[in-house]
Amino acid sequence: MPQIISYIKNRINLIERIFYLRIYINPKLEKNIVNLFHRLYYDSYLFNSTWKKTFWLGVPILKCPLDLWNYQEIIFETKPDLIIETGTAEGGSAFFLASLCDLIKNGNIISIDIIKNEKRPKHKRIKYLNGSSISDEIVNKVKNEVKKYNKVMVILDSDHHKEHVYKELKIYSEFVSKGCYLIVEDTNINGHPVFPDFGPGPMEAVMQFLKENKNFVIDKNREKFLLTFNPMGYLLRIK
Repeated sequence: MPQIISYIKNRINLIERIFYLRIYINPKLEKNIVNLFHRLYYDSYLFNSTWKKTFWLGVPILKCPLDLWNYQEIIFETKPDLIIETGTAEGGSAFFLASLCDLIKNGNIISIDIIKNEKRPKHKRIKYLNGSSISDEIVNKVKNEVKKYNKVMVILDSDHHKEHVYKELKIYSEFVSKGCYLIVEDTNINGHPVFPDFGPGPMEAVMQFLKENKNFVIDKNREKFLLTFNPMGYLLRIK
């Protein structure tokens, strides 16, 4: 009997929350508020603030903390054996991913960048590759590494122009395991809703890719925190 009462109370609370959202929060107003805050948060990097001043254990990470929390949830849920990252920058995100893998006692990182930087953090789980993510040399190296693992996840965060991201999607989608994620970062640029003058970028590449590839779906649940730098960019492999 107590379990039934608890269940009924939970259902009532759920219904109350749904009605609250429908009655008190206009969906259009909510979107406008989120977009305004998104632009405020994103553009604050011009004043050396927000994401430009975000660190993981002292290393610049250059990401939205809410997306990093999403990564934590994804890695715990899917437990990939290998995470491939294109676009290393200072190495903060690779270091963050390796730290999460330490916590779940599973997983290695391959991080790719055209710029070589010896000051990036060293970690037993991280392997840095120097070169273009779409070059034959790098792709062949990644192919050889992928053979050693069962579950592979990919994060694309290098050159953000549409043509480059689309090529990455075509190449790296082949490495992603069923039930794992292919994450395209910074789909928010080119007016989605920030940096409107960038030109076709990650978002446009994702839209083109999904028209041609039915193995992936957009997981909107990963946008639950409202603010994300990767809208429509959390792609889950379903087949």
